[in-house]
Amino acid sequence: MANILAVDDDEKIRGLLDTLLSRKGHHVLTANHGQKGIDMFRKHRPHVTILDFEMPDMDGLAVLREIHAIDPHASVIMLTGVSTEERKQQARELGVTHFLAKGFSLHELGAALNLVLTQSDHRSEASPPPPRGPEGVRRRP
Repeated sequence: MANILAVDDDEKIRGLLDTLLSRKGHHVLTANHGQKGIDMFRKHRPHVTILDFEMPDMDGLAVLREIHAIDPHASVIMLTGVSTEERKQQARELGVTHFLAKGFSLHELGAALNLVLTQSDHRSEASPPPPRGPEGVRRRP
């Protein structure tokens, strides 16, 4: 199954995502603030990141920007509570993969995850990974 990173300052949301996704067989990592999420993304390179829009230390758009600076093709689902269309448009411009409204159902979470993982599979088939350097580190062509 997939490696999934959940970044949310709300402990209940993180716990819910961890429980639901683990039961589906996914490996779940959680972060309680933006910078920790970026650090965990850099270290673990999850298949999907589920990212809260509103966090006290660093908002979701700033985290999304950093994640896509690390990996421009990263799949990110933004969790929205109360969000303006303008902020959603900014997220789209930064490459968000999907939105999921807080209060989501198990079915909605599963559908969003399936959609994102399917898109991710197609992207990786369409573009081969960058060549690796002598230390096994990927280089940009």
